[in-house]
Amino acid sequence: MSLFNVLKSCDFTSARSGELLTSHGQINTPCFMPIGTYSTIKTLSANEVKSLNYNLMLSNTYHLYLRPGTEVLEKFNGLHKFINWDGAILTDSGGFQIYSLSNFRKIDNNGVEFKSHLDGSKHYFSPEKIIDIQRSIGSDIMMVLDVCPDGNASLNEHKKAVELTTKWAKKCIDHYKNVGPKYDYQQYISPIIQGGTDTNLRIQSAEELLGIDAPMYAIGGLAVGEPKDEMLKTVELLDTIMPKNKPRYLMGVGTPTDLVQCIGMGIDMFDCVIPTRNGRNGQIFTYEGPINIKNAKYRDDTSFITHNHNLSTKYSKSYLHHLFRINEILGCRIATQLNLSFYNNIMTQSREAIIKGSFDKWSKKFIADYTQE
Repeated sequence: MSLFNVLKSCDFTSARSGELLTSHGQINTPCFMPIGTYSTIKTLSANEVKSLNYNLMLSNTYHLYLRPGTEVLEKFNGLHKFINWDGAILTDSGGFQIYSLSNFRKIDNNGVEFKSHLDGSKHYFSPEKIIDIQRSIGSDIMMVLDVCPDGNASLNEHKKAVELTTKWAKKCIDHYKNVGPKYDYQQYISPIIQGGTDTNLRIQSAEELLGIDAPMYAIGGLAVGEPKDEMLKTVELLDTIMPKNKPRYLMGVGTPTDLVQCIGMGIDMFDCVIPTRNGRNGQIFTYEGPINIKNAKYRDDTSFITHNHNLSTKYSKSYLHHLFRINEILGCRIATQLNLSFYNNIMTQSREAIIKGSFDKWSKKFIADYTQE
């Protein structure tokens, strides 16, 4: 089974609509993945996420390894049954989380030793172990173990990250070829292109990883503190290098305008904490830009958020303001659903515009109308 089919390409940009074909369903692209780090989109059930027309979610290998642990997940034959989710799952390898533990980890050529952020216990992740954990999780798409420096890292740090990321990607793929899936369905592996915002390193990383001929490729190491224009230049550069017949996943990005601009540069898949985390803090996304529903000006506002086409119930801004002012969990739930609905609408409208041949015009209007708060 081929993982990806391109259905329609844009004439004036690199945008394209396609479909991911996994053992747990088809996902239309461009697509956004809500983040369920610990196997849950905070405040929402799997059925509620499904009702927002999502069929792909992201979870995290590092966190699932620590809690609930692979032994528990194997008793359920994987994460899907554990959380009662019949859609597809992508698991981030945990490289970013481990790298963020700068005072609690040690990287060598064969993997990473780190201390748990929970209890300080020591663990060691090799590329092979990362794949074995994801086999136990049973994710449809597994990410390789990589090294993800922050935006302020030195050139030498990025060079070392590229070297290790290539080496570990090969080990991950070779190991999976030897052992195969733990359950009775196909899992796919994606390498992660690193190199910061350095043109030569990005080209080197891409060319080395493309030689592996993996079923898909991801762009990592962006949205980690570098200037926005440098991020966009890096995506634009990789658009000219990455294969057009395989899905392209931009990790950790981003704002609504980021998504639209990067779709125009050939990106098919996104994930980001922004819609859910910001929603729980009272920021709600609209076509005119984000609003902070906790602001006093919404106390008497009888108007509604108008983009929530996927939601069966509408609530006034005044009511949402009230829920946040009294710290009612329902406010977080509604804001999360509104934001995920909005992000899904962006993906849906992008696909429709690509199919109609109007993406260039639609995207320019979207960005022009959208105001950052």
